[in-house]
Amino acid sequence: MSRQKEYTREEVLKKAIPVFWKHGFADTGVHELEKATGVNKSGLYSEFKSKKDLFLCSLQHYLESGSGREILTTEPLGWNNVERMLQCALVCPDGQKGCFAISSMREFAILPHKAHEMIAKNRAEMMDLLVMNIRAENTQIDPALLAELISTFFSGLCVEQNLEGKRPSPERKIRGLMKALRGS
Repeated sequence: MSRQKEYTREEVLKKAIPVFWKHGFADTGVHELEKATGVNKSGLYSEFKSKKDLFLCSLQHYLESGSGREILTTEPLGWNNVERMLQCALVCPDGQKGCFAISSMREFAILPHKAHEMIAKNRAEMMDLLVMNIRAENTQIDPALLAELISTFFSGLCVEQNLEGKRPSPERKIRGLMKALRGS
């Protein structure tokens, strides 16, 4: 008779994300995952085929449960949604900084190809939502171009959140960008 699981798949994913976020795919060991999730190695491997599978499932869970999509579909569409989405880079779960998907991109060369596809698909969906919000503002500048610039700004903001030392306030940067966008 097999023993009943004392965890859910979603609980394991939620607890594994901060570990992968902090250490990256390559530097995350099964021991750290066992410690964070409270599930032993055999339990992890019975639920997930490998560390790679756990990482991909964690990334998928993060992308599907992220607040950016929800924010960018809130009515009324417009600059307020864009500003709230940018602020997501500043408020992360478990003391993490930036965005898990963007942080993962630092290892693009060694990530599973499926991770590339997932991140690219999510980026395309977010770009479409940004364009919808920008179009709602009837700007004179091409909404697709502005969406690209905002996406690049967001990525840079996420990376900067992990830098040590004194740097200009990210809140100030967001306010400055939004002032420029609202004036466009």
